[in-house]
Formats: sequence, structure tokens, C-alpha cells
Amino acid sequence: MNQFRLIVGLGNPGAKYATTRHNAGFWLLDKLSKMFEKTFSATPKFFGETSKIKISESVVHLLKPMTYMNDSGRSTLALAQFYKIEPNQILVVHDEIDIKSGQIRLKKGGGHGGHNGLRDLHRVLGSDYARLRIGIGHPGHKSKVHDHVLSRTNDEELTNINRAIVHSLHHIKSIVQDDWVQAMNELHQR
Repeated sequence: MNQFRLIVGLGNPGAKYATTRHNAGFWLLDKLSKMFEKTFSATPKFFGETSKIKISESVVHLLKPMTYMNDSGRSTLALAQFYKIEPNQILVVHDEIDIKSGQIRLKKGGGHGGHNGLRDLHRVLGSDYARLRIGIGHPGHKSKVHDHVLSRTNDEELTNINRAIVHSLHHIKSIVQDDWVQAMNELHQR
């Protein structure tokens, strides 16, 4: 059984993007670090903000790249190389338009699905990392996707997304310890 040693939350830095759908990965990592009574600190050598938590005596690094979504790979690769973390020990948390708002799905490997953060991670890591996908819903037409991900949620969507994040954090031990069958059963039943 493989243990995840790095959880990367995708998003864009700055107040302008803080409440946009594309920052769902940041939202989950912020709640996760708070759950463990940890805070993030700027770490320039990793081009991001980092923290560490301990799950079942294992140290798990948390990373929020501050390189903007399209350049997430630079930050992730810098930390992974420094700590000798393999791609299959990395869990990436990101927004997903092809999943209904408020749903959470786990996935190992696969394509980037047009997600610019994943596209850049594929460029530097390949596709052998896992994903925790936070549904933000599809705007209906591909021409509306860019504006959709970079705009704020409405109150109902935000409530649904926050509930899904909290639900996933109740099962973080199973996820991090890569007990994939149990974690998927727990998360996908919602």
C-alpha cells in the first residue's frame, strides 16, 4: 500500500482569485491544515506556501503553489524533488467542471481533461499522480468555462462545495494511506 507524502491544492494566488471556483484546491488545503492546527508559510524555494501534518505517524507535506494555475508544475516539482517524493506519492486536489457542484471524486492517473493546472503537472510529473476532484459544475457550454472557473460561486454552490470538502476531510486518513477502495466507498456514496 502506497502512502501519499504530498498533497497539492491547486488555485491562483491573491485576493482577486480567493473566492473563485478555480481555488477549490486551496480551500480544501486551508481547511485540512486548520483541522491539524497548522498554518501555511511562504516557502520561496518551492514557489508556494507549505505546511506539514502528521497522519498515523507519517509526515505529509501540504503545498499551495503561488505560481498561478498554469505553472503549478514548477512549484510541485521543486518540493517533490527536494523531498524525493515520487509522482505516485502525490495527491492533487483541484476543481472539476465535469462533476456536479458539491460532489467529490477520487481518481488515479488519466488525462488532464483540459484543466490547465493538471496540464502543467502532466508536463513535469507525467500522469502517475492521484487526484481528489471537487465538483464545481459545468456552465453548459465550453465557451463559458474560462469565466465560470474564474468567477465566484453562488451561495448554494459554496454551501455544497464546503460540505463536500468537510466530508472528504472526515476520510482523509483513508485517502492519505491510499486505502483507495474504502476511501472511494466513503466519498462516492454522497
